[in-house]
Amino acid sequence: MVVLENFSLKKYNTFGIDATARYFVEITTIEELQQILSNPDYPRKIIIGGGSNMLLTDSIDALFIHINLKGKQIISESPNTVQVKVMAGENWHEMVMWAIDNNFGGLENMSLIPGNTGTAPIQNIGAYGVELKDCFVSCEAVSVIDQHLVTLTKEECKFGYRDSFFKNEGKDKFVITSVTFSFTKNVHKINSGYGAIENQLEKESIIHPTIKDISNAVIAIRQSKLPDPKILGNSGSFFKNPIVSTEIFEAFIAKNPDAPFYKMSDDFYKIPAGWLIEQCGFKGKRFGDAGVHKNQALVLVNYDKATGKDILDLAAKIIKEVKRTFDIEISPEVNLIK
Repeated sequence: MVVLENFSLKKYNTFGIDATARYFVEITTIEELQQILSNPDYPRKIIIGGGSNMLLTDSIDALFIHINLKGKQIISESPNTVQVKVMAGENWHEMVMWAIDNNFGGLENMSLIPGNTGTAPIQNIGAYGVELKDCFVSCEAVSVIDQHLVTLTKEECKFGYRDSFFKNEGKDKFVITSVTFSFTKNVHKINSGYGAIENQLEKESIIHPTIKDISNAVIAIRQSKLPDPKILGNSGSFFKNPIVSTEIFEAFIAKNPDAPFYKMSDDFYKIPAGWLIEQCGFKGKRFGDAGVHKNQALVLVNYDKATGKDILDLAAKIIKEVKRTFDIEISPEVNLIK
């Protein structure tokens, strides 16, 4: 375990922002993690995984700890289900593909989401009607305070929409080292009810989709709408879809009768942030090297040399205009690190 100094994080964040870490270390064992967390020489420590859900600004005076714990292990199995423990450094999409190749179902709707497995529970990632919590059993994490390895249940993780214990009272207090999932075997619950998936399956003349068909459909949809971070820097969806009360929704839909929405309950509605941003005229717009993607207004992009501040300024401009136009507040999904 070697601590490096003045280390470029350009390859460690999917936005491709060329920020500099004062210190950087790569962790490959839980013991190394416990050791570095207990080291008093580095008062500010920042954990990074796949670098897909963060926005870095300029030079950062901190020790960046890159979690590169690898491995997958079947820990229990029954005729219809299997529990698999996945280490935090495993790439999310590659892990989903591995599950599908083994005929393990549950995560196929979340194919091609960037990032690593260990950071997925933090914001309860989700896509096309499925969330991480639907397959989540528990996770192991090292306590930042005393370096003990603990297990947190689904209930203890307090999952919500793009939310969890790790974003609230547990923020910066734990480092997830592994996640245990429960997958279906043989008999799968196929989640094809999302409009875009239905359309893609219809286009391919698939009537009775398998989990592989669902995954392929999701990959095709995402590739048609979302830029590849290896080619164009981005962090996927930059904004959360706002959830509003019935009162706010009714005022909104009266003025915008053609707006898409999703009824979550009798009291709350979800409105697509991408639609709001597009209506404000930002889709495809470029401001220097920062911009809004031409196919998906939820995605902010770095065309070449945009700084974290450039991206942040653009996000603020969008938030202000959506509020002015629709009187609805949208907020970033990504973590700002400065």
